[in-house]
Amino acid sequence: MAKKPAKKAAKKPAKKAAKKPAKKAAKKVARKPAKKPAKKAAKKAVKKADAAPSQPPKPAHGEFMWNELMTRDDAGAVSFFEKLLGWGHNDWPMGEQGIYRLMTSGPKSVAGIMKMAAPQFPEQLPPHWMSYIAVDNVDMRWEKAQSLGGVGIHPPTDIPQVGRFCIIQDPTGGVIALMTPEGGTA
Repeated sequence: MAKKPAKKAAKKPAKKAAKKPAKKAAKKVARKPAKKPAKKAAKKAVKKADAAPSQPPKPAHGEFMWNELMTRDDAGAVSFFEKLLGWGHNDWPMGEQGIYRLMTSGPKSVAGIMKMAAPQFPEQLPPHWMSYIAVDNVDMRWEKAQSLGGVGIHPPTDIPQVGRFCIIQDPTGGVIALMTPEGGTA
């Protein structure tokens, strides 16, 4: 009779071992449906992003947001940077002010190139890159810069479909543009 209890004892661990994989499989099945909707939602979001161009995120106040080259030879500059960096470009007509060259790297706009012409740009002003810093309120920052010893170079002005900008010179002589983008800052 001692042998029978030994057989029962041997069967119990086998049944427990058989139940463990079944429990693990049941847990996996229970988890899978929860993962699939998340994966589908993520795939849909990617498809939507591919289908419709999304707006770039709003720049934060105080963050560099744009760079543009002011030059008397915009076509030459476009050609140079396309060959040097592999950039593309799109022309954006600006009426009497000519054409703004929007430089691209793949689908992303990375810089602008603008032709300098008199009287807006005097002959003594050399070609230069201008950086723009995003600000919460360009008019307020224009006034504040001057109260802190800066010099106002170009007063706050609207650029349709872009935002409102000004150009200041800091007390050390550095020149920078400030812009409140259309839609504001983050």
